[in-house]
Amino acid sequence: MIFKAVGDGRPYPDHGLTTAKQWADVPPRQVRLDELVTTKRTLDLDALLADDSTFYGDLFAHVVQYRGVLYLEDGLHRAVRAALQQRPTLHARVLVLE
Repeated sequence: MIFKAVGDGRPYPDHGLTTAKQWADVPPRQVRLDELVTTKRTLDLDALLADDSTFYGDLFAHVVQYRGVLYLEDGLHRAVRAALQQRPTLHARVLVLE
């Protein structure tokens, strides 16, 4: 299994970070793919296969830690690419909400 679980939606309260500039204040760190719960059930195949899929937007995935669980909010295509390359970790900005 790649992820801890595949979720559908965000079970945590709204954190108010809506732009890449706001997320830039959250420091990145490595997270294990098998500790992540996705917030999306579907993946846009175009985003996964695009050569420039990481060129636009933030270089790091966005993860929200809520009640001890790591939720992958943005960057599902980055996480799947990491898994396809057999990398067990992903660099992500982790926002802690408790």
